[in-house]
Amino acid sequence: MAFKPIFLRTASVVALVLAPPAFAQTAADDASQTTGTVADPVGSTPDEDAGGEIVVTGVRGSIVGALNVRRESIQIVDSVVAEDVGKLPDNNVVEALQRITGVQITDRAGGEAAAISIRGLTDPLTTLNGRNIFTAAGTSFALQDISANLVRQIDVYKTRSADQIETGLAGQIDVKTRRPLDFDGFAISGLARGIYSELADEINPNVALLVSNRWETGIGDIGFLINGSYSQYKYRNQNLQAGAMVPFATENPTAGSGLTPLERIFPGDRNQNWTPGLDAGLPTAPGSTLNINGVDVPYYLSRDAVISSDLYGERKRPSVNAALQWAPNDRSVYTAEFFYTGFRGKTLNSLHFSFADWWGDIENPASSFELYEGTNIIKSRRAGSVAGFNSGDYATNKTDSFVYALNGAWDVADRGKITADVAYQNSKNQTSFFAIRTDRGPLDLDVDFNAGGGMPSYSFANQGVLTDASAWTVGNLFDSGTKNTGSALTVMLDGEYSWDEGFLRRIKAGFRYDNRDADSFVRDQGAGGLGVSLADFAVGTPFTNSGFFDGRADIPTSWVLADPRTMDHDAVRRLYQTVAPGLLLSDQLSFGKVFGINEITTAAYVVADGEIEVFGRPLQIQGGVRYVMIDTDYDYFDRGNDFARTSVSTGSEKFLPSFTARYGITDNLRLRFNYGETLRRPAFGDLNPNRVLTGDLSRIGFGTGTSGTATLGATHSKNMDLALEWYFERNSAIYVTGFRREIEGLVVPLTIREFIPDNYLPRNDTYTENFNITRPVNASNGVLKGVELGLTYFPTYLPGPLDGLGFTGSATILDSEQTIPVTNTEGEIVGETNSSFFGVSKLSYNATLAYDNGPIGARLSYIWRKGFLQRNEGRSFANPIGVWRNPEQSLDLQLTWRVTDDIGVTFDAVNLTKAKQQEYYKFGSVGNKDQFNTNTLLIDRTFALGVRFSM
Repeated sequence: MAFKPIFLRTASVVALVLAPPAFAQTAADDASQTTGTVADPVGSTPDEDAGGEIVVTGVRGSIVGALNVRRESIQIVDSVVAEDVGKLPDNNVVEALQRITGVQITDRAGGEAAAISIRGLTDPLTTLNGRNIFTAAGTSFALQDISANLVRQIDVYKTRSADQIETGLAGQIDVKTRRPLDFDGFAISGLARGIYSELADEINPNVALLVSNRWETGIGDIGFLINGSYSQYKYRNQNLQAGAMVPFATENPTAGSGLTPLERIFPGDRNQNWTPGLDAGLPTAPGSTLNINGVDVPYYLSRDAVISSDLYGERKRPSVNAALQWAPNDRSVYTAEFFYTGFRGKTLNSLHFSFADWWGDIENPASSFELYEGTNIIKSRRAGSVAGFNSGDYATNKTDSFVYALNGAWDVADRGKITADVAYQNSKNQTSFFAIRTDRGPLDLDVDFNAGGGMPSYSFANQGVLTDASAWTVGNLFDSGTKNTGSALTVMLDGEYSWDEGFLRRIKAGFRYDNRDADSFVRDQGAGGLGVSLADFAVGTPFTNSGFFDGRADIPTSWVLADPRTMDHDAVRRLYQTVAPGLLLSDQLSFGKVFGINEITTAAYVVADGEIEVFGRPLQIQGGVRYVMIDTDYDYFDRGNDFARTSVSTGSEKFLPSFTARYGITDNLRLRFNYGETLRRPAFGDLNPNRVLTGDLSRIGFGTGTSGTATLGATHSKNMDLALEWYFERNSAIYVTGFRREIEGLVVPLTIREFIPDNYLPRNDTYTENFNITRPVNASNGVLKGVELGLTYFPTYLPGPLDGLGFTGSATILDSEQTIPVTNTEGEIVGETNSSFFGVSKLSYNATLAYDNGPIGARLSYIWRKGFLQRNEGRSFANPIGVWRNPEQSLDLQLTWRVTDDIGVTFDAVNLTKAKQQEYYKFGSVGNKDQFNTNTLLIDRTFALGVRFSM
């Protein structure tokens, strides 16, 4: 794509602004250079007996270092600071952030936290040493792939100024790694830990090593650092689920309805019986009716299945960062950096699925079920001759991400600074999925959909069938994969000039050019069943699990299935070619391109700092504006039409203002205000206009499909924050922040019924011409507001052994509302309703009791968040559609024993209370944890013992 004239104009303006060019670290960067040093509040004086500066280390040093970052920054920023190399007490960056005010983490499956939100929003900008990073063809980076062993500091910006990258409504997470000139000379540090997974009954290694040195030479100071980390983790995820809630006829159907006793009532080919996905669900009062064939028919609501998922996984994460620095004099520094992070994952999901939607030929069906009192909802029942299947789902995931960067920083005259940064990054990700379903004959089922604690219990008349390979027939093959690549060249130029007196204290300006490419490929094939017994299956060895749920529910604990881990996949494909002659034999031969994107982003900004006295106290003001121009060329390829190409070009530009004021009411009491505007860009995949179709699997009369929207625009947010901070002692503070986000153009799904003729889908073995196609659209606006409270307190008066005892904690109260469009069957928006944001807990808090005295350091942390709306279930069958998450919690412990000044022994325990992750159905006022329970996931409890050294 050629540069446009406005690009040249922008570059010229920036060059003029940079005439007295300069760049300086932000206050947050300055503070991070003295981690563990307790700085005085602005305008204060040290205690008389303090000698001016107090240096603290250990757990206390980490907490106080983070407090200093917040105190010294003009923005509202919270941090996690490693007290020393390799001493961040967590496995990855996401876990390290869970104790920060306003941060909520979730999805703790597999022995680690994976998802993060800041003040309820899930799209934080991820940067590494200030550089935007991403994974493959995505627009964000998987932060859990960064080992905590590599990290010097993590800054979470709740507000942002014009000199920061504009994307991410949630804020910015900047991960800082170490550099050799941070050290005085030679340094070597390392750690080795063994982490025990209780659910997997495995001990997993976690090791890291850092070597750094610097030399005084005839051409200046030269430093080199290399830091490597490797972790491996074997885990087991165990999930138990009651299926979707659907209507059934009563034991005495109304005459003329055409229904038999206790028959499942399907929506019908024209939804003439009932409509799935109703906003409030079907009524649950006794005697509620549906109009069937013109007759009002009472119905019961019951679940259609029970599902057990026993997933065995392993992940490996190698990572390296290296830095070479040269300081020819005290006015310039040149830095070359390399960063690599990798991920290797493989999982086997041992899935057991039994239908529960057929009464069959059982005796006395009228007495075969129990209702929840005062409802038409079935709690427990016997089902006769129900079908079922098992599925061995084997998946692999491989990611390699590289970042190469060159940076130069110069002092210009006495007041100027300038920096230039060039970075190139490349990221590749490839996945595969290979699954074989096995089917069994009909069995009688006894099930209680909530036998206690939100978990179902169930058993079969002949339990021995579950582990008898000869009783299972080899069914469908599912064979797919993805390949994604991404690269970017980024150039940044920043400069500033400062003054000591007068109102104007600093002017800063900069320019950023980013040229991003992303490509995505997919392969997908499948075949029907082979019709042979699993015992006679010629390839691989069947797998039988054991100990599922470890006695925590009354359910089958073992079942047999085909194990793709032990198979030659091409040999399996050859067998399936008898039922699907077109099946390909290699994972690598059948990738088709889904999209190719080139996006060029050009940004320029100017920021000015001023200071005046108000009532004899300093008022610091910062104002700025950022101009952003985005030009994108898309090539999309239609999977359903021989990958035919469609090309689209779009462009947009935006001015984003920002303003911050910081006022020192007293030496230790500070008031901040910030206004800023940020953007959320759509994911590349959401722009793909081509359809992906699924047949009518649930006999509802239509298929489903998804598609992107090529014209999808960015979401825009206006952000306001007001904070009051009281640093009442040298190492202690209490603060409160109120905030509001006014968001326009939120992306929500819009479903349209479309007629698409001649669609036989061989993988689903279905034919239909009517599809509900769901697309993302900018059709929602929302408001997110809340209050944060935080406290860090290390009392100075505690005697003897209690000296060094302290507390840090925070609470966040959130309220959110967004409009949701209401559509008719043609997809026309005919109204709107309101909903909470997904993933937003109205209340969350964390509390950490810290202790640091002599050789002992300890943290006992408790994290809790209120239940929240996690997602919407598929609208094609669920009732109601909202899926809510129960409150989440974790009690964690970290202990350190400093054996010598150079050697420490560590012990960590995560999820001491063995908390579970549970969900239930609710939409509007309908739904609760007891009658609408859905799934329960056991969360791993882990224990780690390690040793680390530093010299």
